[in-house]
Amino acid sequence: MARMFTIAITLGLVLISSGTTTSADVTFTLEEQFQKLSDNFNEMRKVFGEKVTRLEEMMEQKDRQQEILTEKIIRLERLAEKNGRATATSSKVVGVIASGAMPRTCREAHLADPSLASGMYWIDPDGQAVGDAPIYVYCDMISGTTSISHDSQSSMNVGHCADPGCYSRAIAYNASSRQMSALTELSAECHQSIQYDCYFAPFQFDGVAYAWWNDKNGNAEYFWSGSDDSVHTCQCGIDRNCVDTSLQCNCDSAAPVQLTDSGIISNKNLLPVTRLNFGRTQLESSSGVHTLGPYECSGQVAVTGMPKSCEDLWRGGHTLSGLYSIVGSLMVESVYCDFSKLPDDAGFQKWIGFADVKSSPTYFYVQRNADFSTQGVPIPFDSEKLNVGQAMNLQSGKFTVPRTGKYHFSASGRTYYGRNSGRYFVIGLYKNSAVIGSSHGDEISDTDYLYEIFSLQSTLNLVAGDQIWLESSYMPSGVYLAGYTHFTGWLLEEDISKTLNIV
Repeated sequence: MARMFTIAITLGLVLISSGTTTSADVTFTLEEQFQKLSDNFNEMRKVFGEKVTRLEEMMEQKDRQQEILTEKIIRLERLAEKNGRATATSSKVVGVIASGAMPRTCREAHLADPSLASGMYWIDPDGQAVGDAPIYVYCDMISGTTSISHDSQSSMNVGHCADPGCYSRAIAYNASSRQMSALTELSAECHQSIQYDCYFAPFQFDGVAYAWWNDKNGNAEYFWSGSDDSVHTCQCGIDRNCVDTSLQCNCDSAAPVQLTDSGIISNKNLLPVTRLNFGRTQLESSSGVHTLGPYECSGQVAVTGMPKSCEDLWRGGHTLSGLYSIVGSLMVESVYCDFSKLPDDAGFQKWIGFADVKSSPTYFYVQRNADFSTQGVPIPFDSEKLNVGQAMNLQSGKFTVPRTGKYHFSASGRTYYGRNSGRYFVIGLYKNSAVIGSSHGDEISDTDYLYEIFSLQSTLNLVAGDQIWLESSYMPSGVYLAGYTHFTGWLLEEDISKTLNIV
């Protein structure tokens, strides 16, 4: 009789035996055991299935919570932008905002509240309630430095590749390009540190550039320190202490040792760095590791005196677009400032026209009613109709220019020629003893007694302190001014830049 193989299960242990079993054993046929295992598997699948379902539900709930949190953050940012301020989790930030408008730079935050400690703060470089949303930056309150971080501040290996720029990494900053441009415009200086640890990984080799960085406009730049973008150089080239004195960078050397080039790029017209590119690291022994610092700005571009442009107004904190008066090269000018744009944007400033601004009104009208017959001396006057600004002196007959600018003068009167007198007369307008305009009388009639009208006008560019008067350079015996001599003058356009000492 063939043996019957059975599977015995005793106290949870599966035993394989042949023949009969003890009374402590529970004996099942092969078919029964298969059914039992199948039932157990289904039960386990059911249990695990429920757990998986619960895990999936928990993950979905977590994702939904994340979505809700993101929506809340977006709403808060929009509300912050609308109100010209950002909601911050730091009590230090709330203190700054509570004192007034959100600061545009860390320096402004420190000036608003000198008690603030260094840390993370919200600032709004492009202006309150205009442009992009505020940005979250690190403020060094001791130096007044604003630091904007990015996703490439840790040391990063460029790997192995042969071609120029075969490794290329875009730099993503924690601020929009508009806000960074605004911060640059406001700051006296901006810089960014960079370091490259290299081993047989040159920037340049045999006249070919294998590495470069891209500026804010995307242009390739080949200098790695300083501000001179016209040459390929590193800090050791500037200091003249590279390992190979014939080269401008340590990494360009073929020396079989680990080398480093580090420097600070300080040309703020090109910053920030937007991309890093490296190559010629194809050898197994080659290596290149880059470390790019945050974008840092400090100080403030000084605006002194009267504003000369929309940019000066913007630097001073103006954010409301509209018509403004600025000091032009000679006169006050009206311009339209669009503060929704930045100073470098097209349409930021539109010239409207000149504004007739005078720091002090100046005009006069004087008369001489008595006869006058002396030549070679200023003609005095005896009646003052107008003398606003008191620049005209009746007794001396001289007008002293109070403000640099353009002036207009006009004179008229009556000349008398007596019997047997000379029939020629000259009267002139004098500036500082030099005649600059004249009127002539030339009578050829045989009549014994004649009256002749004279007049002259002149428009002059004059400097404060110049003197103007009327004087006859030729008046023969029997000829004289027969009363009713009129002399007027007024300031047409003042050179306001000279008056305010802003040129």
